[in-house]
Amino acid sequence: MEFDTPPVFIADSLGLDFLNSIATPVDTPVDWLSSGEGLLRWLAQAELVPTDALKELKAGAMPGELNEVAKRARALREWFRRFVHKHMGRPLPLRALQEMGPLNKVLQRDEMFSQISRYREHGGDRFEVRVMRRWRTAESLLLPIAEALAKFVCEEDFARVKACDGHRCTLVFADHTQRQARRWCSMAICGNRAKQAAHRSRLKKR
Repeated sequence: MEFDTPPVFIADSLGLDFLNSIATPVDTPVDWLSSGEGLLRWLAQAELVPTDALKELKAGAMPGELNEVAKRARALREWFRRFVHKHMGRPLPLRALQEMGPLNKVLQRDEMFSQISRYREHGGDRFEVRVMRRWRTAESLLLPIAEALAKFVCEEDFARVKACDGHRCTLVFADHTQRQARRWCSMAICGNRAKQAAHRSRLKKR
């Protein structure tokens, strides 16, 4: 099921936010990648693909092409979900490199190039080298997702990856708090529900 409501970005990690693009934050499962249109909206809200590139790819896509890319994105998501749940809660072992085949297969299709651009800072305009990407086909929409997942694997401490303690909540997050005491995807949602449930339980015991 796909809703028009914005997807959740609560994981403190874009790679885990991608996993959370399907979730049961309340009672009903929501899949923001259930169609090509949904994939485009999620990429826009995640700011992974320039707006102009999204418009061009949408305009030039063949019938059903974006839906097929969304299907591949969902398959990549479920592979990564299994990988994360297998290794979360402890440091990622080096032997996990043997499991990177599906991700590396997407990454090797990338077309990137460097370009000198101008940017503005406090002292005036300066030059910088920017890494750009060629958006030739709808399939290229998978590339920034794969890049985000690769960065997560290489840079995140898997010992800090947790699942929300909320009843029936399926969201995951990276706990970057100092004491690693985060329990909820959001205090405003699952944390508040847990407090209300605990309060009702105490009242029943009186």
